This record gives sequence, structure tokens and C-alpha cells, in this order.
Amino acid sequence: MRIGIVGTGFMGRTHAAAWKNTPATLVGVHTLDPVGKEAFIGDFGSQAFDSLDELIDQVDVVDICTPTYLHMGHVITAARAGKHIICEKPIARTLEQGREMIRICREAGVRLLIAHVVRFFPEYARAKEIVENGDIGQVAVIRLSRCGFKPAANVPDSWFHDPEKSGGMMLDLMIHDFDYARWVSGEVDSVFARSAAGINADAPLDHGFAILRHRNGAITHIEGSWAYPPPLFRTALEIAGSKGLIEHPAGSSNAVEMHLSVKDGVVPSTGLPRSPLILDPYTLEMQHFYRVLTEGVTPRVTAEDGLAALAIALAASESARTGSVIQLGGSH
Repeated sequence: MRIGIVGTGFMGRTHAAAWKNTPATLVGVHTLDPVGKEAFIGDFGSQAFDSLDELIDQVDVVDICTPTYLHMGHVITAARAGKHIICEKPIARTLEQGREMIRICREAGVRLLIAHVVRFFPEYARAKEIVENGDIGQVAVIRLSRCGFKPAANVPDSWFHDPEKSGGMMLDLMIHDFDYARWVSGEVDSVFARSAAGINADAPLDHGFAILRHRNGAITHIEGSWAYPPPLFRTALEIAGSKGLIEHPAGSSNAVEMHLSVKDGVVPSTGLPRSPLILDPYTLEMQHFYRVLTEGVTPRVTAEDGLAALAIALAASESARTGSVIQLGGSH
């Protein structure tokens, strides 16, 4: 299976490193960043293609790691060429874009897999398994936290800082936990949220909270932040049920590693939590996607899951702006 990556930013490089631990062949990359291109080739030894079409012609799977607002165009181009697609989260910037991407991929007969990597963190996957086994009874309350520094804080014109392109902190960061909460406790009926950016759109940093009410009666509390000093990045997990409690507090030695290492005083452009295991979650994710595409195993996360997470994130952003509870419909 031949892989082509679109984008040489932080996630493009992360995906490239993960693919190296699978039987797939990383053929090359397409990017508009000449500096990123040279560094990528030097580190991963693959070919750089001048156009997206040239890359697509040489691969079986297109792995899209470009900014959120570009996902739709890249996905549609790959789908119409008959290529399977892996796309970084969020699936798209709007629900309309996401629905169109899914429709076109379905008509083209290609797979669209969304890289919601938190489902592959061993601690989060184990907590989901414990819930499914019924060990803590009926889930009542989920508490999730994902707090780090603002991406590309020293790059004023970064797409991260343009809400029209990134969707802001709730769409770019908290969507991880919106997806996880839905994975654990099912569909979400309503969302209520508050955030610094919701109160003041010009706020230089953002910190927010969201409360999800699930269809089964469970409640999820989610905290997210782009306000921590670099290089801090902390996550925490708690699931309370009628028979017990699952807990992975921030800073726990057996939880996800929360602190990023800083090499030569250089802070990475965005927070990237790591697992202490030999195979990190990004490798586990790509190994799973490889099996989905070569062996037909059931995907742990689908395009429809990505669309549902997007719907929750957009509802949270709307609630933070308006101060209202946002009701979600039965379909996205």
C-alpha cells in the first residue's frame, strides 16, 4: 500500500513517522512550503511532488494533514481520483462541507477515515473497554480536560488564529474530547458552553468549558484551553458510573505523558500529548487504518463519527457566543 501525505506541518510529520511503523510505503508528499518540503525529504527520505494530482497518481492512499479549511478540496480531489483517504480531524470546517465530502467519497467507492487519535490512546481506549464491559455500571458523569498553549503563538498570521479557518479552540482542540465523550456514552442531545473567546472574540487566548447532555441521560463536562504557558499540555479523564469510577488524572505516572520536551529551547507549534508506551497512539492509529484498508477490519472511527464530533464542536462554539443551550438534531 503506497501512502502520499499532503502537508508537511506538525501533523504531516507526525503521520509520516507513524507510517514508518507499518508495512505501507511512504511514497512522497505534496506541500506549498519549500522549507517544510526540504526538511520532510531529509527526515523521511520520500519524494516531493509539485502538484497534488502528481502525488495522487503515484499512491493508493492520500493522507491529508493540511489546515482544516483546506480539507474539503483535498478530500474531493483524492476521492474523484479513486483513492482512499485518511484526513486529520476535524473532518471539515462546516457541516455542509463534511456532508459533501462523505457523499462524494461514498459515490466514488472510497474510504474516508478521520484521524481522531484520542480513540487510540491506550488509557482512553481501556476506559472505553471498561465501560463496555459494564464494570462501572451505567455511566452518569464523564469529566474530560485538554489544556495546552495556543498553537503557533509566535506566528501572528497563522491559520490557527483565524476562526474562519480553524474554527478556534473548541473546534480544533476540544473536538478530541467531544468525539471521545460520544464514543463512550452515545449521542448528544444538547450542548451548553462558555469560553473566553465566546465572550470576547478578540481575546488573545482562549479557555472554555462545555456541558454535554447525552441521549441516555449521562452528562459530560469538558474543559479546554489555549491559555497555558508553553510547553505545558495536560489532559485528564474521569468516568463515574453507578458501580465505580475510572480516573486518569493529569500528571499521573500511568497516564498520557502531559509535558512536551523542548529541544534547543524551541517550542513546537502546537501541543501534542504522548503516551509512555513504545508504540505511540499515532502509530497505533495508522496501523489500524492500514488493517482497515487491507484486511477489511471495522474502523474504530468513521467519517460519520467525524461529522458528529464536528456538530458537537460547532454547537459548543455557538453556545459560547450566544449563551444559549444548543439542541442537536438526530442526524448531522
